[in-house]
Amino acid sequence: MIVAGTTLAATGRGLAGLLARGVTRAAAAAQTGTMALLRTLPATNAPPSAVDGAYSPARGMAPAAEVEPAPSPRIAAAEVVEAPAAFPPHADSIEESEMDAAEPAAALVAAPEPRAERLNDSGAGRRRRKPLIEQEQLPFPVQPRQGYTRPPLSLLDNEAAGKARAGKVDPEEVARNLERTLASFGVEAKVIRWEIGPVVTRYELQPAPGVKVQRITSLQNDIALALAASSVRLEAPIPGKAAIGVELPNDRPGLVHLREILTSQEFQRSQSPLTVSVGKGIAGQPVVADLVAMPHLLIAGATGAGKSVALNAMIATILFGATPEQVRFLMIDPKRVELTNYNGIPHLLSPVVTGPREAAAKLRWAIQEMEGRYALFAGDGVRNIQAFNAQHPDRPLAYIVIIIDELADLMMVAPSDFEEIICRLAQMTRAVGIHLVVATQRPSVDVITGLIKANIPSRIAFAVTSQVDSRTILDHPGAEKLLGRGDMLFSPIGAVRPMRIQGSFISDAESQRLVEFWRAQGQPEYVEELLQAGEEAEAEKGEDDDSLLADAARLVVRAGYGSVSLLQRKMRIGYVRAARLVDHLEAKGIVGPTQGSSPREVLVGINDLERILRGRVHAGKAAQGAQGASPAGAHAVASPGSHGASADSDDAGC
Repeated sequence: MIVAGTTLAATGRGLAGLLARGVTRAAAAAQTGTMALLRTLPATNAPPSAVDGAYSPARGMAPAAEVEPAPSPRIAAAEVVEAPAAFPPHADSIEESEMDAAEPAAALVAAPEPRAERLNDSGAGRRRRKPLIEQEQLPFPVQPRQGYTRPPLSLLDNEAAGKARAGKVDPEEVARNLERTLASFGVEAKVIRWEIGPVVTRYELQPAPGVKVQRITSLQNDIALALAASSVRLEAPIPGKAAIGVELPNDRPGLVHLREILTSQEFQRSQSPLTVSVGKGIAGQPVVADLVAMPHLLIAGATGAGKSVALNAMIATILFGATPEQVRFLMIDPKRVELTNYNGIPHLLSPVVTGPREAAAKLRWAIQEMEGRYALFAGDGVRNIQAFNAQHPDRPLAYIVIIIDELADLMMVAPSDFEEIICRLAQMTRAVGIHLVVATQRPSVDVITGLIKANIPSRIAFAVTSQVDSRTILDHPGAEKLLGRGDMLFSPIGAVRPMRIQGSFISDAESQRLVEFWRAQGQPEYVEELLQAGEEAEAEKGEDDDSLLADAARLVVRAGYGSVSLLQRKMRIGYVRAARLVDHLEAKGIVGPTQGSSPREVLVGINDLERILRGRVHAGKAAQGAQGASPAGAHAVASPGSHGASADSDDAGC
């Protein structure tokens, strides 16, 4: 019995030890699985707040205390896409994909290792990478604080990105014809490669040793004749290459849809809320630009060349990625048809401005805002808006983008005033987060002046009619050889030469859907000072005219003729005010009607003019007396006791 009991006790202790070791190993395995799960959370199915906190240092927001920072937004985005169980292809956003996942923990554990498809060092066995973004909503790191929802990509048409084709023409045959044409003029050169873009194909030509580049560039028209090309543009040499580029148009030009750019890796790498879509280069690579780095942009081109479409595509790019807390717009549209469609979106600081006088008042408000921000930065000891927002994540400043759609109309009204305002803004607003996008369809030197060009270094030129216009915009020729319909030359700040790009395209229906999406999220919160600036500008209009009319009348009578330019020069006023004064003089019968380019005829002499002015002054005094008598009479009726008191005092005084 004792032996049996001892054996049974030993057996029990052995079983207990086995059970204890099993439980310990199970707990260790569970802990290991939990740690693996936690390591995958920031890269896969982590809550949006956690991801935003991990990325927040790049956007000036305080990171969440509980979440370990993710290594980089690019890696996180790639791992998200390569875990199909975590983000179903049909999901429209990150939040929707989380609700669709029935067993998130199992999906995370079962997700394939994202490094499995990474390319090896040798480059052998390369596999095509999946696009960084497959879900519908753009994964910008900053989470909206006021309940705003960024628009989904489903608002854009899902056009398949077709492969660029040169059309019916065989590129090899074109290369042989190009070599034969140059050889017929005694120039030895060889086509080493070609790149087919959306609209043009560029052939890289390598001259033989001893052949001057000028000999090839002088044959541009002969090359166009031999190849039966509608337009030929030479880039001699191609920056960074020992070759000359010969650009020929494709028979079948293609469109670059905005959705292609928004889902590209180039766009997703950018962390700036002011990243805009430009288009695709000659080799078909997406091209994006950051307004923060530009920091201002000038767009010019002939009518119908694609300027307005490119401008709408840039605005749409910002609206897809930035909330009203991040970016605000001040839009000026003298033509009244291009930007007024954006009225009502919450990003606007004020309704779209259409009048030149109101535009000047609101641009002056922008100067005051700039000075106020500089004072704020000086008090905090910071140098730019990024540093200020990093110190104050609870009350960050929004970027302000000022868009002027037609600069020529404003420069016709008051050239000196608008040139001074635009130059002041362009010189000093970079650090405070205010950026200009100025567009015009009349690229002449009286519109794009030297001061404006010097302060706006980043420029886009669409097709123009002459080489002079191209040099006015870019300081380089070449825009006169563009094909139109979005074909552009883009010269960012610091670029040695402009690059040829086919601009992004967004249809009117797509733009309208985007605008309606933002309008549905709430009314815009306009800045009261901006609204008051517009009202004061309208109120001052009549007062200034009344005070200057007599001086203008005496001036034209003494000069013997009347013209707008005379009043501008002698009285130092803008075009709008001078033209309005001339209209008033015509209505008073002082000058005659317009006679084309000839000055107006003066209809009265100096004596008649003085009688007219004295009669006008007497009429004005009588009107003021009538206005002053009405309140007194009303006061007497309303307060008879006070009237009697004043009468008694008068009698007593007598």
